[in-house]
Amino acid sequence: MSDESDQHQQGTEPAPLSARRELARRCRAVTEARWFALTVFTVILANAALLGVETYTGLVADWRYWLKFAEHICLAVFTVEILLRLAAHADRPREFWKDPWNIFDLAVVLCAFLPVVRENTTVLRLLRLARVLRTARFLPQLRIVLVAVARSLPGTLSFLLVGALLLYVYAMVGWVFFGTSDPEHYGSVGRAVLTLFLLMTLDGIGDAVRAGLEVSRWSLLYYASYVLLASFVLVNVLIGVVLTSLEEARELERDESRPAPAGPEERRRLAERIATARRALDDLERDLEGDLDRDRRLARAPLTVGAEPTLPAPGGGP
Repeated sequence: MSDESDQHQQGTEPAPLSARRELARRCRAVTEARWFALTVFTVILANAALLGVETYTGLVADWRYWLKFAEHICLAVFTVEILLRLAAHADRPREFWKDPWNIFDLAVVLCAFLPVVRENTTVLRLLRLARVLRTARFLPQLRIVLVAVARSLPGTLSFLLVGALLLYVYAMVGWVFFGTSDPEHYGSVGRAVLTLFLLMTLDGIGDAVRAGLEVSRWSLLYYASYVLLASFVLVNVLIGVVLTSLEEARELERDESRPAPAGPEERRRLAERIATARRALDDLERDLEGDLDRDRRLARAPLTVGAEPTLPAPGGGP
């Protein structure tokens, strides 16, 4: 019989699989350590500080070499980090690609090594700026907010469509009524849309109402209905969409924090351990029953007493 079948019968694993599992276990112990997360988080903040320092031309001129050296150190740390995370999934590589943050981190690090990106200063700075978003991996609350924003995009697009339709209708009405008297704000549809978009924040609504009343008293109804629909109804709908997405993101975070179900290999190992424990318990139970039976037999056996010498009766006798 071959060595592989012997290993399978004996319950051992092939050498390559065992080596990958051992590598993943050691790297996972490093990546899940608190000091590792704090180190990477500190380097991300240092990278953000370097980006801010590079906006001062005087400091860049004096410290160009050291700033470039610090940037290379940050890139080296990020490269080692992503390699450790890849090695931590050596025994289950599919799990690495299921996490979108792993894909984002890998893309950010790999793009820094592309010749096209390294030669373009603007793209390289934007790429370095994207590293700041990696702080969400180490801040659960920030990660929840970012996930909520991403999940609210479909509802936000619907909100933008309704808002654009509302702005267009009110812009056309404003152009009809105020285009002649106030061409600076309502001279065209574009100007009217820009004016109404700024009024959505209620900034300058008092001046707009006073200017409208000089044209017609019906302008009060125009502005009142617009403020009610745009500033109150639509904004509250948007807040509702974001809050719903935030709650969904929290539920998703709680689901991800729960332990994942065991895979086929882990279930097989667990079944073997349970079977071994059951056999040990059965052996222990048989030993206990044997001891109890032996004690019962000893308790039921007759007590054999040896013959005692007969003492002479008091008062004499032969």
